[in-house]
Amino acid sequence: MSLLEKSPSTPFISIQNLCMDFGRNEKIRVLDNICLEIAEGEIVGVIGRSGCGKTVLIHLIRGIETPPTSGKIIYHVAWCKECGRIEFQSDAGKACPDCGGILAPRDIDFWAPENEGVKAKIMARTSLMFQRTFSLYGDDRVIENVLRALDDINYPQEKALTRAADLVDEVRLSHRMMHVARDLSGGEKQRVVLARQLAREPLFLCADEPTGTLDPKTAKIVHELLKSVGTGKQMGMVITSHFSQVLEDVCDRAVLMDDGKITMTGAPDEIVAEFMKGCHDDCQYQYLDSGNTIIRAKDLTKKFIAVDRGVINAVNKINFEVYEKEILGIIGVSGGGKTTLSKLIAGLYEPTGGTLDVRIGDEWVDMRKPGYQYRGRAKQYIGLLHQEYDLYPHRTVIDNLTDAIGLEFPKELAVRKAVITLRMAGFTEKKAKDILNRKPSELSEGEKHRVALSQVLIREPRIILLDEPTGTMDPITKIDVKHSIVHAREEMDETFIIVSHDMDFIRDVCDRCLFIRGGKIITEGPTEEVLAKISEKEVEKMAEDLESGRK
Repeated sequence: MSLLEKSPSTPFISIQNLCMDFGRNEKIRVLDNICLEIAEGEIVGVIGRSGCGKTVLIHLIRGIETPPTSGKIIYHVAWCKECGRIEFQSDAGKACPDCGGILAPRDIDFWAPENEGVKAKIMARTSLMFQRTFSLYGDDRVIENVLRALDDINYPQEKALTRAADLVDEVRLSHRMMHVARDLSGGEKQRVVLARQLAREPLFLCADEPTGTLDPKTAKIVHELLKSVGTGKQMGMVITSHFSQVLEDVCDRAVLMDDGKITMTGAPDEIVAEFMKGCHDDCQYQYLDSGNTIIRAKDLTKKFIAVDRGVINAVNKINFEVYEKEILGIIGVSGGGKTTLSKLIAGLYEPTGGTLDVRIGDEWVDMRKPGYQYRGRAKQYIGLLHQEYDLYPHRTVIDNLTDAIGLEFPKELAVRKAVITLRMAGFTEKKAKDILNRKPSELSEGEKHRVALSQVLIREPRIILLDEPTGTMDPITKIDVKHSIVHAREEMDETFIIVSHDMDFIRDVCDRCLFIRGGKIITEGPTEEVLAKISEKEVEKMAEDLESGRK
């Protein structure tokens, strides 16, 4: 039987009564009696709200973090006794590709201590794509990143360059082969990550929210790649997501999770329909009248210089104003200049040209000038949630919100302030209190994102910049965050600038928006008017520009 003739019904992974608890004194169950079987070459989608247990499940399947509290994960494999190579169990009886020995069938209790050695062999034949973390060598070129991955598995050096070029072509990045990784857009970085994972020749790929922060057109490209490599190589996958399109585009089967349990298994469209029940927002927002100008820019420019690309006009002579208490959206495809603009406003980048001023009290601060009286002064009143945020892994949630950012409160006040802030970020009061003494590793990715948002809010900035704030959030949580942003604006006179690919979120929450392409503002104005001007043809043109490298 050849690789492409494998039966999709041959079991590869059996998950039996899997449970996982977090916490030291008071145990919190995050996985509750999970039972699931995954066949060789099958692509299974896992969908559910933030905190339902998706990421914990995928980490246990992959073999990272700590072992489960109870239950088993059984890998059904073919194992070479001579060299330890792992293949699909349907290859049992064949010759080992490495040493010529005979592959024998084995069922491996993955987390059993006595199987630690063979567990490492299985992990070598599986791969993991983390959400939000691209894990690339930023100063290396695309081809060099892939060559490093081949070197990690001791791929023959004389064949490595050809193999690396093949992998880059396979993820449709031949036109970016010599680009430095840090200069790529988010979608392009994710495709380099995929090429690096494919270099390992995995039998199985775990993808945790692989397209959560990408614009729809770029996400579609990644979905097509995942589907094609899974089908072409008969590589099995588990893909977790909050977004229905991933399941519908890529998966053969799907499961719905809620509160640590699998509540339904079936066809992707059936699971999506069940998940989306109740995902609607009946709240009608009453936008406040904006105040005076708080940010103003004239001919604002930011250039970068790359060895292979020369001068890059990331932000190219743009003019705009932001008003007190408004919620402004900045939209456009990956690589268009949105994140660079947000970092200029936040004071993380110094403008190359033009002017950028921020009003603090009644005084205008020149953001071109460094120092405590200028850019440093304004930065104290500007909060930025990065797309690739980070939390202190060894600190509890309450420490991350207070001590870790230099806010010293008496304990009683710290708890009160932390709970209020977590509620603003979309947690219920009960959930906020439950997670205060948990560490980031004991939270889902969606929960981590909301804690990171709370880190920004707890400092009470006057201007808050959110870079892709809904990238890892399910539809219901996004509704909660919409409410929290509007509440913060109404109750605390906050001004929000939201950078996002999520058009529905921008439409629902923003008063105005700027549409950016190639470092320029193409159009600006009331949100509905701007979105109405972005035709399908224009969206297609932006996707073509992104693919051909015309930034």
